[in-house]
Amino acid sequence: MAYRCMESFHMRSGQMNLKVFSGNANRPLAEKICAYLNIPLGQASVGRFSDGEIIVEIKENVRGRDVYVIQPTCRPVNENLMELLVVMDALKRASAGCITAVIPYYAYARQDSKIAPRMPIAAKLVADLLSTAGAQRVLTMDLHAGQIQGFFDIPVDHLYAKPVLLDYIKTHFAPDLAIVSPDTGGVERARAFARHLQGSLAIIDKRREGAIVSGMTLIGNVWGKEAVIIDDLVNTGATLSMAAEVLMRHGARAVHACVTHPVLAGDSVQTIKNSLLRSLITTDTIPLSPEAAACDKIKVLSVAALLGEAIRRIHQQDSVSSLFV
Repeated sequence: MAYRCMESFHMRSGQMNLKVFSGNANRPLAEKICAYLNIPLGQASVGRFSDGEIIVEIKENVRGRDVYVIQPTCRPVNENLMELLVVMDALKRASAGCITAVIPYYAYARQDSKIAPRMPIAAKLVADLLSTAGAQRVLTMDLHAGQIQGFFDIPVDHLYAKPVLLDYIKTHFAPDLAIVSPDTGGVERARAFARHLQGSLAIIDKRREGAIVSGMTLIGNVWGKEAVIIDDLVNTGATLSMAAEVLMRHGARAVHACVTHPVLAGDSVQTIKNSLLRSLITTDTIPLSPEAAACDKIKVLSVAALLGEAIRRIHQQDSVSSLFV
């Protein structure tokens, strides 16, 4: 979804009060966001001591400024999370007026509840760490579990990549679509896509034995249709690969997948290559590995304009509700 970047924005009163900084997790995305806002990326040194400790130096005045730190907590997760915390601590001690943590991909989101005794709720721990480090607001995208917003005692703006993905689907896929949720937990997300695209809805009932998917059953009709699997992230690619096989067995003409976060751990890229998926559409919340970037099945869409528009509206104290599509 494209947003018009107003050339006069940098001339408005208060614009010079806006600063955007980035860690090392996804600097290209931060640069695209700054290009949308027509401001330079903030100057900061984010490096390492010889033993691996993170060292940060903010190289410009931020006293009283409205500061946004762009840092997805992607792989290496703990390194990038710690970078974000140290950068925010540096900004807090430099007397920044308001610090917003812009986290396009929120790690530990799959640990949002106790699924067995004596297990952590790590998503809540991360929320507490962010607040302690100095975050006064969080801007994130496509949380694995929406209730994570309730783990914070500070404002959380939760965006969705749906506008960006919808534009691509409408332009590149046939109109007789079947929108597919790869599990029962994603039904609400898939239903929203199906409603906007006026397509049919199908659900895959996924059964697990421990961490292993033991079987899948299709609920709904995909015969003769182009099937699009909708999910928030792709990790190993196993679920998408198995789902594509199930859909093709039930007569789908072709199978695509649209996900927001390309985690793509382990041998996932090879799994995607060898699968029956015709394409995997994802976004740049997480930078791709060289192997993933070279895969001709993977197409990356940018969410920089969406995040940039949210930052602009938050800074100007305008409504961002129209972005929560």
